[in-house]
Amino acid sequence: MGVEFATVIIIGAGQAGLSAAHHLQRRGIDFVIFDANSEPGGAWQHRWESLTVAKLNGIFDLPGMPTPAMDPNEPSHDAVPRYFADFEERYDLHVRRPVHVRSVEYADDDETGDLIVETDAGSWRTRAIVNATGTWQNPLLPAYPGAESFRGRQLHTRDYTRLEDFRGQRVGIVGGGISAVQLLEEISRVAETHWYTRREPVFIEGDFMPETTGRDTIARVTAAVEAGQPSGSIVGYTGLGWTDYTRAARDRGVLVRRPMFTGIEPDGVREPDGSLTPLDVILWATGFRADIAHLEPLYLVNELGGVAMHGTEVRGEPRVHLVGFGPSQSTVGANRAGRDAARALKRYLRDA
Repeated sequence: MGVEFATVIIIGAGQAGLSAAHHLQRRGIDFVIFDANSEPGGAWQHRWESLTVAKLNGIFDLPGMPTPAMDPNEPSHDAVPRYFADFEERYDLHVRRPVHVRSVEYADDDETGDLIVETDAGSWRTRAIVNATGTWQNPLLPAYPGAESFRGRQLHTRDYTRLEDFRGQRVGIVGGGISAVQLLEEISRVAETHWYTRREPVFIEGDFMPETTGRDTIARVTAAVEAGQPSGSIVGYTGLGWTDYTRAARDRGVLVRRPMFTGIEPDGVREPDGSLTPLDVILWATGFRADIAHLEPLYLVNELGGVAMHGTEVRGEPRVHLVGFGPSQSTVGANRAGRDAARALKRYLRDA
C-alpha cells in the first residue's frame, strides 16, 4: 500500500474535529478525518445510560446546524451522536472510521515540510494536522498506596455503565468534579456511598454567567497553556455549580465530603484518623488527560509536562493545531477552536 496525501489531516471527529472540518471545508482546503470510534458521536457515545439530556451541562450548536429539540429523558449517548451523525451527513464529511492513528512524525528536517501520519489503515503524508482526540481514551488513575491489594472492584468514570452494578454495595467515590457529584447522587440511591476529595470542593452560589465567569475562566486556562503549563479541568478553575443533582444529593444528606484516605487495604480504605472504612468498590472519578501519545515523535510536551500554545497552534509549530485542548475543552470552546485552526491553516498554507 502506498502513502496517500491530504493537505490537512484531522484526528478525531468529536465536536472540535467536526467544527474544524466544517471551517476547512468552507475555506476550500482539502482534508481527511480519522476517527477511532466505529460510530459518530465522539466520546458522547460512551457515556453512561442514566446521563440523560436533562442532566447535561449543555450542548453547543455545531457550526451551521442548530441543535435539534431533544427529549430531556433520552440518554445523551443516543441523542448527541445522532446529532453528530446528521451533521456529518449534511456536510458530506466522509469520516474514515474506525481508524486508529499510531503516530505523527516529521517527514524530514524542513521546518515547512510535510508530516507523516501512520494509522492502522495505512500511511498518509500531510502539510498539517488538527488534533481533536480529546481525553476520553486517557483516563487519569492515580497510583495510590495499597491499591493492588484491594479485593473489591476498582473502576474509572469511563467504565461506569449501569447503576444496578452497585446495588447494595459499599462504594467509595473519589474526585471533586462534575462527574463525581453526578455519580455520587445517583449511586447513593442504591448503595452506601462515601465521597473523597483531595481539597474541599467549592460550590458556586448563583447562576453561571458565560459573559463573566466563562470569559474569566477561559482567560485563566489560556494563560496557563500559553505559558506551557499543564491545564487542569475546567471545574478546577470554576468550582461546582448548584444543579438539580447537587441539590438532590445535598437534600438527601449524601453530599458529605471526606478528606482523602491515607491508603488502600484489602477490604477498604484507611481514614486519616486511623479507622478502616470497608468498601466493595472504589470508583475513581479523577478525570482525564489529553490523549496525545501519538504525537510523541513531534516532541511537543515540555519539561513542565505541558504544551505551549498560541491559540490553537503549538508554539513554534504552525503545522500542528490542538483543538478541544486546554481552553477549548468545552463545547463552545471546541467550536471556536475549530474555526480558529482553519483560519490559521489557511494563512499558513498560503504563506508556506
